[in-house]
This record gives sequence, structure tokens and C-alpha cells, in this order.
Amino acid sequence: MKSVERRFCEEFSPGYYGICTVGGMLSAGTTHLAVTPLDVLKVNMQVNPIKYSSISSGFSALWREQGPSSLWRGWSGKFFGYGVQGGCKFGLYEYFKGLYSNVLVDQNRTFVLFLSSASAQVFADVALCPFEAVKVRVQTQPTFAKGLADGFPKLYKTEGLTGFYKGLCPLWGRNLPFSMIMFSTFEHSVDFIYRSIIKQRKEDCSRAQQLGVTCLAGYAAGAVGTLVSNPADVIVSSLYNKKAENVLQAVKKIGLLNLFTRSLPVRITLVGPVVTLQWFFYDTIKVLCGLPTSGGLHRQLREANLSS
Repeated sequence: MKSVERRFCEEFSPGYYGICTVGGMLSAGTTHLAVTPLDVLKVNMQVNPIKYSSISSGFSALWREQGPSSLWRGWSGKFFGYGVQGGCKFGLYEYFKGLYSNVLVDQNRTFVLFLSSASAQVFADVALCPFEAVKVRVQTQPTFAKGLADGFPKLYKTEGLTGFYKGLCPLWGRNLPFSMIMFSTFEHSVDFIYRSIIKQRKEDCSRAQQLGVTCLAGYAAGAVGTLVSNPADVIVSSLYNKKAENVLQAVKKIGLLNLFTRSLPVRITLVGPVVTLQWFFYDTIKVLCGLPTSGGLHRQLREANLSS
């Protein structure tokens, strides 16, 4: 007989969504901070692909011309910006998944996951956009600012409030498909691993096994999401660095093939481990609070409602 684990709160309660928000904030902020050097290189490869043509030569050029500290430029925007975004993304995803699962009972599961993740990402990107606007400029324009403290007032002074949200639509274009594919791939991967590989219910597996499944599903989710979102990511960097005035001009200047291939290797190197660690940290926080790991929660919620 299994022992009853002590929980800080019940699933799908306000406290539960609060834990998910804090977990998303901590997991996203710390993982994005850790890969700041790769992000600096990625943005510079997108803005100046001739000079920064590969990962090795790009790092060498940054180190040689701007010093080792240049690899950590924009760290505060990564930590705080993506921390806020992660809190909104994970917390609201859990909320919308429960909401839509009850309202759209007869809808396809993938549709519910797409709708839940898209709804959460809309709000998450509104929170992220000002941080991203400053971060990209700090990383690619060494004389612009040192970080958020001086970057925010300088950007507001020169471009006003609209300067913070110039890239919101391209940001949605990048992150909405990424989030929809990432969350859906994660959920389906979790189900596939338990059903076809482990061949046990999640509830019958140890916490260590569950976290292992989380990591495998998280890496698959990050890799697939990166392929889908790469064009919009390239456009965002181009707009923020005034290489183009609008999306159509950016697409024309960059070229359709380059939208999918430019900086893709470094993004896969960057995003795969980041998403894996995000899910691992996120689910570890949930486990420490006595909650189950992620995956299939909307189905559990529906079954609970049907049996009540």
C-alpha cells in the first residue's frame, strides 16, 4: 500500500497554479541565464551572419574583439525577462489546460493543448517583450547600454513606449508556434513513453523514473519546437537591430531559405538542453511540493469531474 504524500495544496487549486507559476519562473530564469553565451552568439549570427558564420569562429570573434565579458552581455534581460515569461507561460498553461478541458470536453486532445499553450504564451510574451527589446540591443550594440538598469530608460527616451513592443508580433510569431508544438510534443511524448516504452502508469513509477521521463519528453519538445520557430526568431533579431523596418522587408532581405537555416545549429544546441532543464526543474519543484510530475493532467481533471 502506497503512503500518502503530503502536499502543499490540492491540484487545480489557486495554490497549485501559484506553485506552477513560481516553478516556471525559477526554471526558465535560471536555465536561460546559464546559456547566455550561446544566446549572445545566436543573436550576433542572426544580425551579422558573414562575420559570425559558425559557432567556433563566432565565439572566437566575440572573445578576441570584445573580451570574455561580452559572452555574458544581456544576462539580466535573460534572467528576469525569461523568468517572468516562464512564470506566465507555465502557470497560465496549467490554468488554461484545466479550463479548456472542462469546457471543450468533446474536442481533440491536441487541439486543447494547442489552445491552452497559445493562450498562455500570448500573455507571457507581453511580459517578456520589454526585456527582450533591451536584451537584444545590449548583446549586439556594445555602446547601447550595460544592462537593464540603464537600457530601459535609454530605450524609452529614444523610442518611447512603442520601442519596447516593436517586436511583439514577431515575438508571438516565434513563440506561439514554438509553445504550441513544445507543450503538445511534451504531453504526447510523456504518454508515449509510459504507454509504449515503460508500459506502466505514471502513478506506479518512482519519482526518479517520472523525472527521467520528463527529461526525455522535454528534449523532444525543445528540438521539434526549435525547427518550427526559427524563422520568426531570425526576424525578431533583425527588427530589433534595425536591419529591417517591418516583417515583410526582413523576410525579403534575409531570404526564405535563410529564415529556416540561419543560426539553426546554435539554436538547437541552445534550446534543446534549456527546455529539458526547464521541465526537469519545473517538475522537481512540483515533486518537492508533493505534486505529480507534468503530463496528461487535463485528462486526469476530466476523469475526476466525470466521476464526481
